[in-house]
Amino acid sequence: MIKVENVSFSYTKAPFISNISFQVEPGEIFGFLGPSGAGKSTLQKILIGMLTSYNGSVKVNGLEVKNHDNSFYETIGVDFEFPSLYEKLTARQNLNFFSSLYSGEKRNIEELLSKVGLLSDAEKRVSDFSKGMKSRLNFIKSIVHNPSILFLDEPTSGLDPTNSSLLKDMILAEKASGKTIILTTHNMEDAAKLCDRVVFIVDGSMKAMDTPHNLIMRKGAGLLKYSYQKDGIEYVSECPLNATHKDETLLSLIHSNQLLTIHSQEQTLGDVFMEITGRKLS
Repeated sequence: MIKVENVSFSYTKAPFISNISFQVEPGEIFGFLGPSGAGKSTLQKILIGMLTSYNGSVKVNGLEVKNHDNSFYETIGVDFEFPSLYEKLTARQNLNFFSSLYSGEKRNIEELLSKVGLLSDAEKRVSDFSKGMKSRLNFIKSIVHNPSILFLDEPTSGLDPTNSSLLKDMILAEKASGKTIILTTHNMEDAAKLCDRVVFIVDGSMKAMDTPHNLIMRKGAGLLKYSYQKDGIEYVSECPLNATHKDETLLSLIHSNQLLTIHSQEQTLGDVFMEITGRKLS
């Protein structure tokens, strides 16, 4: 669905994105993961045809993006980080207007509003919406024309945990329906839950690319932490997860049923990102 080969781009004479290459398969959720200012959003703008003065090749649905025409936008949906809505129009009017810009079959607006909990606010002006309500409306705006490829830029930004979970479930449902999704984020939890593969981007360059699971596991086993009581004092200990059979204290506590607590502690995607790149996801 998407093939990027040796892409470089600069806003000035200094390079901003350098030698980016990757492929995204149909039905895959592919994540750009990196701190603010790393080049994630710029790369997305190249993929959606907003920036065409790049070097290298960027093909979406087999078309070189810099050569696209208006029909290109019939097949893609874009959810920008900052909502692009008409504030003086109602939620339903916004969706009706943006839906009218496309020639293909549209999705049911009432159903979309209901899925994101905005049906009861359909006649309310967007200017009266909270940031989270605008984010949810902006997401369904991006799928109202039923595109085959979705570009999502920080889609859960500004959402409370409940609505964030709702939106992530909707993203997974879009994938299940066959859509290919590019997710741009610095939220490691979103990336780990949603993405089939991620690429770490720092200072305009790729630092690593793999599945979240493989990236986490390449650094080795996690830790097993446990606590127990001895002579009225509580102790906490730990051992590598792949060496529990060598921890005599742990084995003794298990045999005598004297463990107070026990849990494993694996690295997060953010931990791996920091180890590989030396940067934090913020």
